[in-house]
Amino acid sequence: MSISIRSFALGPLETNAYLVKNETTGESIVIDPGMQPQALLDAVKGEKVAAILLTHTHFDHIGGLNQLRSLTKAPVYVHPLEMAWLTDPRLNGSARFGLSEEIRCEPAEHELTDGQTLELAGMSFQVLHTPGHSPGSCSFVIGKHCFGGDVLFASSIGRTDLPGGDFETLMISIQDKLFELDDDTIVYPGHGPKTTVETEKMTNPFVTGLLR
Repeated sequence: MSISIRSFALGPLETNAYLVKNETTGESIVIDPGMQPQALLDAVKGEKVAAILLTHTHFDHIGGLNQLRSLTKAPVYVHPLEMAWLTDPRLNGSARFGLSEEIRCEPAEHELTDGQTLELAGMSFQVLHTPGHSPGSCSFVIGKHCFGGDVLFASSIGRTDLPGGDFETLMISIQDKLFELDDDTIVYPGHGPKTTVETEKMTNPFVTGLLR
């Protein structure tokens, strides 16, 4: 199986959306369709999108969900702790940050559970529940690729001062889940450039000394 990964920095916060395509079957999945999603929508026209995966449901990660759903008819996967966030602008943050329009989406079709394997578009994704940035944050691992949302960034970590965030929980998620992946696993974060597990173990100032 051959896969390709395209990233799109969407909206005012340059939130990374990812289009992961199985080049063998021609099917794709989308991770985190953010705000102002036109570049992503243009990219998926004519594509067969099998699913939409959400690492979490802060407004900047779901701002383009309604448009992408309408275009692709693809089912949405989210952790149950954030199912209600899709429909409630107070929970997803769009009511708090002065956006011109509050974000409301229909509930997701599928709930994610820690440790499950999703078979989508001819690809196998392992689901890791990685809370701390938000209660239902999840990371998706396919081979040596990890889509981690706002858990771990290049030389940084996700913020924990938003409702439902917790620093200690985030540190546990990084140490016990992401840092258990192979060192050469590529981490595709919700913002900024990709990195590797090994690089963050060695150089990330927020997690130096975290390893047992």
